[in-house]
Amino acid sequence: MPALFLFNKPYGVICQFSRHELHPTLKDHISTPGIYPAGRLDTDSEGLLLLTGEGALQHRISDPRWKLPKTYWVQVEGRASEEQLAALRAGVDLGDFVTRPAQVRQIDPPTLWERKPPVRFRKTVPDCWLEIIISEGKNRQVRRMTAKVGLPTLRLVRAAIGPWQLGDMQPGELRSIEVSLEDLPALSHAERLGKPTPLPQGKAGVGGGQSRAQPSFRFARKNKS
Repeated sequence: MPALFLFNKPYGVICQFSRHELHPTLKDHISTPGIYPAGRLDTDSEGLLLLTGEGALQHRISDPRWKLPKTYWVQVEGRASEEQLAALRAGVDLGDFVTRPAQVRQIDPPTLWERKPPVRFRKTVPDCWLEIIISEGKNRQVRRMTAKVGLPTLRLVRAAIGPWQLGDMQPGELRSIEVSLEDLPALSHAERLGKPTPLPQGKAGVGGGQSRAQPSFRFARKNKS
C-alpha cells in the first residue's frame, strides 16, 4: 500500500525542499528521500502537512475536486460574537472569491507546544480560540476570513486533513502510515466532505450557540513496519 507521511510543520518553515535564503525549509527537518507535500501550509502557520511519493495519492489529497475537509485551530484577537461566527459559517466575501460555508465553533484553548517565537499579544485586547473546518485551500484563506469579520488571526494550527489528524505529534516530528486509495472517498461522494455536519445537541457547531467545546482528536498512528 502507498506510504503517507504526516509531518508537524513548525512555525516559520517553508513548504519546499529547496533551500531558502531567509527561512528553514522541509529539507532542514525531513531526510526521507522521494516524498513531496500533498498541498501546502503557510510559512507562518503550524501543524499537519501530508507528504507522499505516490503520485496517485498526492493527487487524491491535493486536488480541490475531492474537497477533503481541513480542520484549523485558530487563535484570534478579540472575543468572537455569534454574529461573527455566523458570518464565517455562511461564507465570507473576500473580494476575489466568496468562501464556501464552513463549520465554525468557539473552543477552549487547545493543549499545544510553545510557539517559537511566541505570539505577540496586546495586553488590553482579549483573545479566543476557534475551530474552523473548510473544504477549500485558497492562499491564506483562514486568516483572510477571520480578518474580514473583525477577528485577526494570532496563531493558526492545522489539526486535521480529511481522516488524518495531528494527534500528539510534536513540531518537526514525522510519522509514516500505510493507506489504501480504495479506503478514500470516491469522487462522486467527495462533495459531501465539504458540507458541515451538525454536532450533537448541546455543542456549538454549525448553527450552535456560544457555548465552547474542547477539541478532541485521535493520535496519529506510527508505522510499525
